[in-house]
Amino acid sequence: MVNFLRNLDRRWIFLLMGVCVAVPILLRFLPPNSATQMDRSVFNAIEDLPDGSRILVSFDFDPGSQGELLPMAMSFTRHCGFKRHKVYFMCLWPLGEPFIEDAMKILDTEFEGLEYGTDYMSFGYKPGGEAVIKNIIVDWKKLFITDSRKQSLEDIPMTANIKSAKAMDLVVNVCAGDPGAKQWVQYAATPAGLPMVAGCTGVQAPLLYPYIPDPMAGLLAAIKGAAGYEQIMIEEYPILEDFKSARFSSTAAFQRMGPQFVAHLLMLVLILLGNFIFFLDRKRGGTR
Repeated sequence: MVNFLRNLDRRWIFLLMGVCVAVPILLRFLPPNSATQMDRSVFNAIEDLPDGSRILVSFDFDPGSQGELLPMAMSFTRHCGFKRHKVYFMCLWPLGEPFIEDAMKILDTEFEGLEYGTDYMSFGYKPGGEAVIKNIIVDWKKLFITDSRKQSLEDIPMTANIKSAKAMDLVVNVCAGDPGAKQWVQYAATPAGLPMVAGCTGVQAPLLYPYIPDPMAGLLAAIKGAAGYEQIMIEEYPILEDFKSARFSSTAAFQRMGPQFVAHLLMLVLILLGNFIFFLDRKRGGTR
């Protein structure tokens, strides 16, 4: 058996890894999962606001990162819908605008009575990075004359009487890099004293943890954080069980944890086997 493992063609390992990823997807395997205190802090930041509060949501990512970030972006959207918050969408990445359209479809189709312009709206994409954030903190309408649908902000009930982003009760940012959460912290949350939460890719999380708990109340890190947030959402809003098969599933992150969980177990087993064979050979004098 040891000789078989020692001489095993690596292509069998690649095939085994492929199986470990594919089978959980096909079977919709949901691994053990528990929400962290950080996940709950993000949830509470939205949940504890009075119904109908103003929330600025910025989707600063593109299709390359949607595997990690889209589930949390849709969870944020649903949470705001349940709370009947006024949601102001925007993005600092040009390819983030289609995700805003997807989020608004959720609010339009899953939540009865919510209407564009009254309960949610989109500023769309505006180039400039941190310069955009600096400007909207001072005077929104000097930078944005119309919304993403080319309607005048003066004609939209949600923006008619708002001068700047300082009127927001919370900033929610989902980001894959720069500009993203760091810039929102530096140019909006800190100088304007705006409460903020964020979701980010796994590689970004260590760079953003120093901003917690002030000015950021919490952070969802990668697919694990998104899965924890989904778990809390389903516990608090059981009706989300009905949206597991929707286009944007209410358990999308949780389902993506399955292949990751099984693949990591396989990697652990292979590492243990490799080290076992190595030390066994060294004990027998076969290697140093």
